[in-house]
Amino acid sequence: MGLLVLGKPLAWEDSKQYAAHVKEHGVTQLINIWNRLKDRDGDQLLWGDEIEYMILTFDDENKNAKLSLCQADLLPKLESLTADLCSKDPTKAGTIPTFHPEYGRYMIESTPGSPYTGSLSDLLSVEQDMRFRRVLARHHMKPNQLPMTITSFPRLGVPGVFTEPYFDPADAVSSHSLFLPEEITNPHARFPTLTANIRRRRGSKVAINLPIFHDTNTPKPFIDPTIPWDRNVYAEDSEAKDGAALPDHIYLDAMGFGMGCCCLQITFQANSLEEARSVYDALIPVGPIMLALTAAAPAYRGYLSDVDCRWNVIAGSVDDRTEEERGLKPLKNNQYVIPKSRYDSVDSYLSSDPPCRPEYNDNVFLYDQPIYERLIEA
Repeated sequence: MGLLVLGKPLAWEDSKQYAAHVKEHGVTQLINIWNRLKDRDGDQLLWGDEIEYMILTFDDENKNAKLSLCQADLLPKLESLTADLCSKDPTKAGTIPTFHPEYGRYMIESTPGSPYTGSLSDLLSVEQDMRFRRVLARHHMKPNQLPMTITSFPRLGVPGVFTEPYFDPADAVSSHSLFLPEEITNPHARFPTLTANIRRRRGSKVAINLPIFHDTNTPKPFIDPTIPWDRNVYAEDSEAKDGAALPDHIYLDAMGFGMGCCCLQITFQANSLEEARSVYDALIPVGPIMLALTAAAPAYRGYLSDVDCRWNVIAGSVDDRTEEERGLKPLKNNQYVIPKSRYDSVDSYLSSDPPCRPEYNDNVFLYDQPIYERLIEA
């Protein structure tokens, strides 16, 4: 999770007038950073992980598990706990992890207190550090709560109660979701604003459709009886019955279904820019293999899907392309037809290493010509 600061974010209708200004100055900043760091060399290889947890509340009597919306209560206690540990023995401050907020109010994130190197001793310490973080995370939880490192909560968005405490999805003023309440989202201004602005820029809610897994008891076609087809709270409520919800699919309509997933992330510091490019390229073919080996997200909104990872869910959850940009209408108000979501697979290899042959970069790239020329000139 990036740095959270206080501020007053703008709605899309108010911010789009500044888009060209922000883009221009963002490119200027990129060029300045490039000129300052392009020849930097000799940094030590460092890396670290970010583990995202879902906090679940277990009801043994009723055989139920719910998402615990306790982030705001839990994080200050964990911050105080880690600060006390650091003050008691400053020499071990680098071994004390840190905890951070995430998109969902039922989520927290942990990182090691200092980055790892490539040494054998550091590699052997990773699992122990992860166990230590879990022990600390549980320190201020209730006896019936657990920090779960699972990719997606199978009951997120089901009818009835799936959070503790319960909130009504009719109050989803940011996402206008049929299934997820407003209170599931971190209340920091960044998150509800981003959620609402994706919907506003797109001109509709996001529409994620995952194929249902057909077993012997699944009707064909499968028409989801749990969708509130006739709800009339927000203007977008009719989208499901107007075609956004596909037959034989599990329909998800909010950013929370993607950003409410959890994962393990790794961040590297390379020796140089060229080494960073090489590491980036080396990870591209490894990524899909790891995704397949760790297939861990087969269930959504209480249904078993015919996919087993979150990739399409998280890509679709932040897809803010308009109908024109998705190629559904002729271009009039937008410049380009954009082939995929902003959060999706990479387009190209970056390094100039001999194994990176030119024919591997055979995608058609979509780019802004004036910006391209400015970057090439720099």
